[in-house]
Amino acid sequence: MAVSWDLLINAVLSGLLLGGFYAAVAVGVTIAFGMLDIVNIAHPAFIVLGAFIAYWLNSSYGIDPLLASLLAAPFAFLGGRALYRLYYYAFERRGEESLQGLAFFFGILFIVEVSLLLHFGVDYRTVEAAYIGPSVDLPFSLSVPLRLLTPLLVGLAMVLAIQIFLSRTFIGRAILAVSQDPGALRMVGGNPVKVKEIAFGIAIATAIIAGALLIIIQPVEPSVGREFIGRVFAICVLGGMTSLAGTVLAAMILGVAESITTTFWGPSWAPAVAFSILLITLAVRPSGILGR
Repeated sequence: MAVSWDLLINAVLSGLLLGGFYAAVAVGVTIAFGMLDIVNIAHPAFIVLGAFIAYWLNSSYGIDPLLASLLAAPFAFLGGRALYRLYYYAFERRGEESLQGLAFFFGILFIVEVSLLLHFGVDYRTVEAAYIGPSVDLPFSLSVPLRLLTPLLVGLAMVLAIQIFLSRTFIGRAILAVSQDPGALRMVGGNPVKVKEIAFGIAIATAIIAGALLIIIQPVEPSVGREFIGRVFAICVLGGMTSLAGTVLAAMILGVAESITTTFWGPSWAPAVAFSILLITLAVRPSGILGR
Protein backbone atom coordinates (compact mmCIF):
# COMPACT_ATOMS: atom_id res chain seq x y z
CA MET A 1 0.00 0.00 0.00
CA ALA A 2 2.88 2.33 0.80
CA VAL A 3 4.32 1.70 -2.62
CA SER A 4 0.95 2.58 -4.20
CA TRP A 5 0.79 5.86 -2.28
CA ASP A 6 4.34 6.68 -3.34
CA LEU A 7 3.38 6.05 -6.94
CA LEU A 8 0.27 8.20 -6.59
CA ILE A 9 2.17 11.13 -5.06
CA ASN A 10 4.82 10.96 -7.76
CA ALA A 11 2.16 10.73 -10.45
CA VAL A 12 0.35 13.80 -9.14
CA LEU A 13 3.61 15.74 -8.89
CA SER A 14 4.60 14.74 -12.41
CA GLY A 15 1.14 15.69 -13.65
CA LEU A 16 1.36 19.16 -12.13
CA LEU A 17 4.76 19.68 -13.75
CA LEU A 18 3.37 18.47 -17.06
CA GLY A 19 0.35 20.73 -16.61
CA GLY A 20 2.57 23.81 -16.52
CA PHE A 21 3.96 22.83 -19.91
CA TYR A 22 0.46 22.14 -21.24
CA ALA A 23 -0.58 25.63 -20.14
CA ALA A 24 2.26 27.14 -22.19
CA VAL A 25 1.26 24.98 -25.16
CA ALA A 26 -2.45 25.88 -24.96
CA VAL A 27 -2.31 29.61 -24.15
CA GLY A 28 -1.86 30.49 -27.82
CA VAL A 29 -4.95 28.43 -28.72
CA THR A 30 -6.91 30.21 -25.99
CA ILE A 31 -6.00 33.52 -27.64
CA ALA A 32 -6.56 32.47 -31.27
CA PHE A 33 -9.49 30.08 -30.89
CA GLY A 34 -11.10 31.26 -27.67
CA MET A 35 -10.75 35.02 -28.09
CA LEU A 36 -10.47 35.50 -31.85
CA ASP A 37 -12.58 32.56 -33.05
CA ILE A 38 -9.79 31.41 -35.37
CA VAL A 39 -9.44 27.63 -35.55
CA ASN A 40 -5.66 27.58 -35.93
CA ILE A 41 -5.21 23.84 -36.30
CA ALA A 42 -1.57 24.53 -37.24
CA HIS A 43 -0.69 25.76 -33.74
CA PRO A 44 1.11 22.50 -32.77
CA ALA A 45 3.18 22.75 -35.95
CA PHE A 46 4.43 26.18 -34.84
CA ILE A 47 5.30 24.63 -31.48
CA VAL A 48 7.47 22.05 -33.24
CA LEU A 49 8.96 24.84 -35.36
CA GLY A 50 9.91 26.61 -32.14
CA ALA A 51 11.50 23.41 -30.87
CA PHE A 52 13.65 23.11 -33.98
CA ILE A 53 14.63 26.78 -33.86
CA ALA A 54 15.81 26.21 -30.28
CA TYR A 55 17.66 23.08 -31.42
CA TRP A 56 19.36 24.88 -34.32
CA LEU A 57 20.52 27.83 -32.24
CA ASN A 58 21.61 25.54 -29.43
CA SER A 59 23.52 23.05 -31.58
CA SER A 60 25.03 25.62 -33.92
CA TYR A 61 25.82 28.51 -31.59
CA GLY A 62 25.52 27.08 -28.09
CA ILE A 63 22.60 29.39 -27.21
CA ASP A 64 20.42 28.28 -24.30
CA PRO A 65 17.06 26.90 -25.62
CA LEU A 66 14.99 29.36 -23.57
CA LEU A 67 17.10 32.31 -24.71
CA ALA A 68 16.83 31.04 -28.29
CA SER A 69 13.03 31.04 -28.05
CA LEU A 70 13.03 34.59 -26.68
CA LEU A 71 15.23 35.70 -29.57
CA ALA A 72 12.90 34.04 -32.07
CA ALA A 73 9.65 35.25 -30.46
CA PRO A 74 9.68 38.78 -31.98
CA PHE A 75 10.12 37.32 -35.47
CA ALA A 76 7.33 34.84 -34.75
CA PHE A 77 5.12 37.73 -33.66
CA LEU A 78 5.71 39.51 -36.97
CA GLY A 79 5.18 36.29 -38.90
CA GLY A 80 1.94 35.66 -37.04
CA ARG A 81 0.68 39.12 -37.91
CA ALA A 82 1.47 38.54 -41.58
CA LEU A 83 -0.22 35.14 -41.47
CA TYR A 84 -3.38 36.64 -40.00
CA ARG A 85 -3.41 39.33 -42.69
CA LEU A 86 -3.28 36.62 -45.34
CA TYR A 87 -6.03 34.68 -43.58
CA TYR A 88 -8.18 37.80 -43.21
CA TYR A 89 -7.98 38.96 -46.81
CA ALA A 90 -8.35 35.44 -48.23
CA PHE A 91 -11.15 34.13 -46.00
CA GLU A 92 -12.37 36.11 -42.99
CA ARG A 93 -13.23 39.28 -44.91
CA ARG A 94 -15.46 37.26 -47.23
CA GLY A 95 -17.05 35.23 -44.44
CA GLU A 96 -15.45 31.97 -45.58
CA GLU A 97 -13.37 31.28 -42.49
CA SER A 98 -15.43 28.32 -41.23
CA LEU A 99 -14.42 25.61 -43.71
CA GLN A 100 -11.97 27.26 -46.09
CA GLY A 101 -10.10 28.86 -43.20
CA LEU A 102 -9.79 25.50 -41.47
CA ALA A 103 -8.40 23.98 -44.67
CA PHE A 104 -5.98 26.93 -44.88
CA PHE A 105 -4.50 26.14 -41.47
CA PHE A 106 -4.35 22.44 -42.30
CA GLY A 107 -2.27 23.44 -45.28
CA ILE A 108 0.00 25.59 -43.11
CA LEU A 109 0.42 22.64 -40.73
CA PHE A 110 1.62 20.35 -43.52
CA ILE A 111 3.85 23.02 -45.08
CA VAL A 112 5.64 23.56 -41.75
CA GLU A 113 5.92 19.83 -41.06
CA VAL A 114 7.20 18.92 -44.53
CA SER A 115 9.68 21.83 -44.48
CA LEU A 116 11.10 20.58 -41.19
CA LEU A 117 11.27 17.02 -42.55
CA LEU A 118 13.16 18.15 -45.64
CA HIS A 119 15.63 20.21 -43.63
CA PHE A 120 16.16 18.14 -40.48
CA GLY A 121 15.07 14.66 -41.51
CA VAL A 122 13.12 12.20 -39.37
CA ASP A 123 15.66 11.81 -36.57
CA TYR A 124 14.85 12.91 -33.04
CA ARG A 125 16.72 16.01 -31.89
CA THR A 126 17.72 17.13 -28.41
CA VAL A 127 19.28 20.21 -26.83
CA GLU A 128 21.86 20.77 -24.11
CA ALA A 129 21.41 23.02 -21.10
CA ALA A 130 22.48 23.12 -17.46
CA TYR A 131 18.95 22.30 -16.27
CA ILE A 132 18.59 19.16 -18.40
CA GLY A 133 19.62 16.22 -16.25
CA PRO A 134 19.85 17.47 -12.63
CA SER A 135 17.00 17.09 -10.17
CA VAL A 136 15.80 18.87 -7.04
CA ASP A 137 15.28 16.66 -3.99
CA LEU A 138 12.11 17.26 -1.99
CA PRO A 139 10.83 15.84 1.31
CA PHE A 140 9.28 12.35 1.41
CA SER A 141 11.89 11.03 -1.02
CA LEU A 142 10.48 13.03 -3.91
CA SER A 143 12.68 14.25 -6.72
CA VAL A 144 11.78 16.86 -9.34
CA PRO A 145 13.74 16.88 -12.63
CA LEU A 146 14.75 20.39 -13.59
CA ARG A 147 13.85 19.60 -17.19
CA LEU A 148 10.21 19.44 -16.00
CA LEU A 149 10.38 22.15 -13.35
CA THR A 150 11.80 24.72 -15.78
CA PRO A 151 8.92 24.40 -18.31
CA LEU A 152 6.44 24.63 -15.43
CA LEU A 153 7.91 27.91 -14.18
CA VAL A 154 8.37 29.38 -17.66
CA GLY A 155 4.89 28.32 -18.74
CA LEU A 156 3.18 29.85 -15.72
CA ALA A 157 5.28 33.01 -16.04
CA MET A 158 4.28 33.35 -19.70
CA VAL A 159 0.57 32.94 -18.92
CA LEU A 160 0.84 35.47 -16.07
CA ALA A 161 2.63 37.96 -18.33
CA ILE A 162 -0.09 37.64 -20.97
CA GLN A 163 -2.80 38.05 -18.34
CA ILE A 164 -1.15 41.25 -17.06
CA PHE A 165 -0.80 42.50 -20.64
CA LEU A 166 -4.47 41.84 -21.39
CA SER A 167 -5.75 43.47 -18.21
CA ARG A 168 -3.33 46.41 -17.81
CA THR A 169 -2.61 47.72 -21.32
CA PHE A 170 -4.76 49.47 -23.91
CA ILE A 171 -4.02 46.88 -26.62
CA GLY A 172 -4.69 44.07 -24.16
CA ARG A 173 -8.08 45.47 -23.22
CA ALA A 174 -8.83 45.95 -26.92
CA ILE A 175 -8.10 42.25 -27.48
CA LEU A 176 -10.55 41.35 -24.72
CA ALA A 177 -13.08 43.73 -26.25
CA VAL A 178 -12.77 42.25 -29.74
CA SER A 179 -13.29 38.79 -28.26
CA GLN A 180 -16.60 39.93 -26.77
CA ASP A 181 -18.05 42.43 -29.25
CA PRO A 182 -16.05 43.56 -32.34
CA GLY A 183 -18.89 45.87 -33.36
CA ALA A 184 -18.74 47.78 -30.09
CA LEU A 185 -14.98 48.15 -30.46
CA ARG A 186 -15.48 49.57 -33.95
CA MET A 187 -18.05 52.06 -32.63
CA VAL A 188 -15.50 53.57 -30.21
CA GLY A 189 -12.90 54.00 -32.93
CA GLY A 190 -11.03 50.71 -32.62
CA ASN A 191 -9.93 48.58 -35.55
CA PRO A 192 -10.89 44.94 -34.86
CA VAL A 193 -8.73 43.65 -37.73
CA LYS A 194 -5.62 45.40 -36.39
CA VAL A 195 -6.32 44.19 -32.86
CA LYS A 196 -6.85 40.60 -34.01
CA GLU A 197 -3.66 40.81 -36.05
CA ILE A 198 -1.67 41.75 -32.94
CA ALA A 199 -3.37 39.07 -30.84
CA PHE A 200 -2.69 36.38 -33.43
CA GLY A 201 0.96 37.45 -33.54
CA ILE A 202 1.14 36.98 -29.77
CA ALA A 203 -0.42 33.52 -30.11
CA ILE A 204 2.25 32.43 -32.60
CA ALA A 205 5.02 33.89 -30.42
CA THR A 206 3.79 31.81 -27.46
CA ALA A 207 3.92 28.70 -29.67
CA ILE A 208 7.59 29.33 -30.44
CA ILE A 209 8.40 29.64 -26.73
CA ALA A 210 6.36 26.51 -25.96
CA GLY A 211 8.43 24.70 -28.59
CA ALA A 212 11.60 25.39 -26.63
CA LEU A 213 9.91 23.95 -23.54
CA LEU A 214 8.91 20.87 -25.53
CA ILE A 215 12.45 20.05 -26.65
CA ILE A 216 13.69 20.59 -23.10
CA ILE A 217 11.24 17.94 -21.88
CA GLN A 218 11.70 15.38 -24.64
CA PRO A 219 13.43 14.76 -27.98
CA VAL A 220 11.44 16.00 -30.96
CA GLU A 221 10.97 15.13 -34.61
CA PRO A 222 8.93 17.06 -37.19
CA SER A 223 5.66 15.13 -36.83
CA VAL A 224 5.50 15.12 -33.01
CA GLY A 225 3.13 18.09 -33.03
CA ARG A 226 0.25 15.86 -34.13
CA GLU A 227 0.11 14.49 -30.59
CA PHE A 228 -0.94 17.90 -29.29
CA ILE A 229 -3.66 18.90 -31.78
CA GLY A 230 -6.55 17.45 -29.82
CA ARG A 231 -5.00 18.13 -26.45
CA VAL A 232 -4.53 21.91 -26.86
CA PHE A 233 -8.09 22.45 -28.06
CA ALA A 234 -9.41 20.23 -25.26
CA ILE A 235 -7.58 22.36 -22.69
CA CYS A 236 -8.93 25.55 -24.24
CA VAL A 237 -12.53 24.31 -24.22
CA LEU A 238 -12.27 22.71 -20.78
CA GLY A 239 -10.85 25.90 -19.27
CA GLY A 240 -13.62 28.11 -20.62
CA MET A 241 -12.40 29.32 -24.06
CA THR A 242 -11.37 32.88 -23.15
CA SER A 243 -10.11 32.33 -19.59
CA LEU A 244 -6.34 32.16 -19.12
CA ALA A 245 -6.83 31.07 -15.51
CA GLY A 246 -9.16 28.36 -16.80
CA THR A 247 -6.49 27.31 -19.30
CA VAL A 248 -3.97 26.82 -16.48
CA LEU A 249 -6.48 24.92 -14.35
CA ALA A 250 -7.57 22.71 -17.25
CA ALA A 251 -3.93 22.04 -18.17
CA MET A 252 -3.18 20.96 -14.60
CA ILE A 253 -6.24 18.68 -14.51
CA LEU A 254 -5.34 17.01 -17.79
CA GLY A 255 -1.69 16.73 -16.80
CA VAL A 256 -2.52 15.01 -13.50
CA ALA A 257 -5.15 12.79 -15.13
CA GLU A 258 -2.74 11.66 -17.84
CA SER A 259 0.10 11.10 -15.38
CA ILE A 260 -2.01 9.00 -12.99
CA THR A 261 -3.48 6.99 -15.86
CA THR A 262 -0.05 6.36 -17.37
CA THR A 263 1.39 5.31 -14.00
CA PHE A 264 -1.31 2.83 -13.03
CA TRP A 265 -2.93 1.69 -16.31
CA GLY A 266 -0.46 2.50 -19.06
CA PRO A 267 0.02 5.36 -21.55
CA SER A 268 -2.49 4.04 -24.08
CA TRP A 269 -5.35 4.94 -21.71
CA ALA A 270 -4.17 8.48 -20.98
CA PRO A 271 -5.86 10.27 -23.93
CA ALA A 272 -9.16 8.46 -23.29
CA VAL A 273 -9.24 9.50 -19.63
CA ALA A 274 -8.27 13.09 -20.43
CA PHE A 275 -11.01 13.51 -23.04
CA SER A 276 -13.53 11.76 -20.81
CA ILE A 277 -12.90 14.49 -18.25
CA LEU A 278 -13.54 17.05 -20.99
CA LEU A 279 -16.84 15.44 -21.98
CA ILE A 280 -18.04 15.09 -18.39
CA THR A 281 -17.18 18.71 -17.63
CA LEU A 282 -18.99 19.99 -20.72
CA ALA A 283 -22.03 17.86 -19.86
CA VAL A 284 -22.18 19.44 -16.40
CA ARG A 285 -20.89 22.90 -17.33
CA PRO A 286 -21.00 23.58 -21.10
CA SER A 287 -19.13 26.88 -20.75
CA GLY A 288 -16.08 25.15 -19.29
CA ILE A 289 -14.56 25.36 -15.83
CA LEU A 290 -14.13 29.14 -15.69
CA GLY A 291 -16.19 30.14 -18.72
CA ARG A 292 -18.62 33.00 -18.54
